[in-house]
Amino acid sequence: MTTPTDGTLWRNWSGLVEARPQQVLTPSSVSAVVDAVRRAREQGTTVKMTGTGHSFTAIAAPEHTLMRPEQLSGILEVDREAMTVTARAGTPLKELNLALERLGLSLHNMGDIAEQTLAGATSTGTHGTGGVAAGLAAQLAGLELVTGTGEVVRASARENADVFEVARVGLGALGVLTSVTFHVEPLFVIEAHEQPMGWDEAIDSYDEMTAASHHVDMYWFPHTDAMMVKQNVRTDLEVGEQEPPSRLAAWWEDELVSNTVFGALCRVGSRAPDLVPRINRIAGRALSERRYSDLAHRVFVTPRRVRFREMEYAVPREVGLDVLRECRRVIDASDWRIAFPVEIRTARPDDIPLSTASGRESFYLAFHVPMDTDHTAYFGGLEPVLREAGGRPHWGKVHTRTAADLAPVYPRFGDFLAMRDRLDPDRVFANAHLRQVLGD
Repeated sequence: MTTPTDGTLWRNWSGLVEARPQQVLTPSSVSAVVDAVRRAREQGTTVKMTGTGHSFTAIAAPEHTLMRPEQLSGILEVDREAMTVTARAGTPLKELNLALERLGLSLHNMGDIAEQTLAGATSTGTHGTGGVAAGLAAQLAGLELVTGTGEVVRASARENADVFEVARVGLGALGVLTSVTFHVEPLFVIEAHEQPMGWDEAIDSYDEMTAASHHVDMYWFPHTDAMMVKQNVRTDLEVGEQEPPSRLAAWWEDELVSNTVFGALCRVGSRAPDLVPRINRIAGRALSERRYSDLAHRVFVTPRRVRFREMEYAVPREVGLDVLRECRRVIDASDWRIAFPVEIRTARPDDIPLSTASGRESFYLAFHVPMDTDHTAYFGGLEPVLREAGGRPHWGKVHTRTAADLAPVYPRFGDFLAMRDRLDPDRVFANAHLRQVLGD
């Protein structure tokens, strides 16, 4: 463990949350984590392992002791018979993906950002779209955590199964994750088909597309009828037979257009909001179709150089398209000027108590603004629509919900609170945000 550093300013990726912990530690072993937790408990203080700060909420904000994850990184074990891989929980997802590629292995599914640590991504319910399991936490085979009493607990479906069941999406409230074990599969190739569509065509064919493709992701440009639709299909191609975009095409689409040009347009829109509808119409007309194939993680993950603020909700799949239509009606009736597309995804049910997909097919709607734009009117205007539909907010993204109104949308909310009482009776891992969403 490194020497504590006092007075360090901590800020999350979006710049929405800042904290000034009284102590900063960088543990390099499980025993060092145990020591920090026990010391915090004895002193009546709190401790948080913050990951990369990619959550938009203050879920990881430290109040007293901040632990950094950099020295808790790397793969610990590969079990090819069980098809599992165990990694230290501070490993960034992007580094795990590269390590798995070298091993000829892959996760089943993931979101489109890979900057988060494994602990942060699983604990907040990070997810992709489609597939057998959309969420990273639903792909876990085991985990190890340090509880609020300083106990090291290993959990899986066979060992401490009750802890495993709940702690896969633990919000950082149950313990400090020190390692996670994922179910993996042989490295595979995905064929990606990206194409512009009109609003009506995309909405009318959405169910058909999700039935025909393994992973579907749509982006609607507010103030227009323009959609960009991504359909990803697992192929029978052998690794090495894929046909990725050329370097020039990848640079043009993923760096120049999606980041450099888009970032410039966002800055123009921030300074001159009345131009946003026109900019979005131009962007919609500029969308082009492309097909390519590549390794799964290279297709799922896209570079994000433009920083933003985000609110995302999961509503029941059966009402999802109606909720999307209502959100558009509210946006169209407002004077907001929304430069970022609205992202639309789906997920199959899982059995994790605080997963946003727990027990139901889910339809995800994600709303963004540039990081220097006030989000309150936009997000606040849509949140009642999403809440009325039985929506569950992504744990790592902006929302205003509290324990009192979250409990009714999670049938097993009480089970989570009981596990919290058991694993962290003194609230060593508490902070203001967790008190808001879980209570004292």
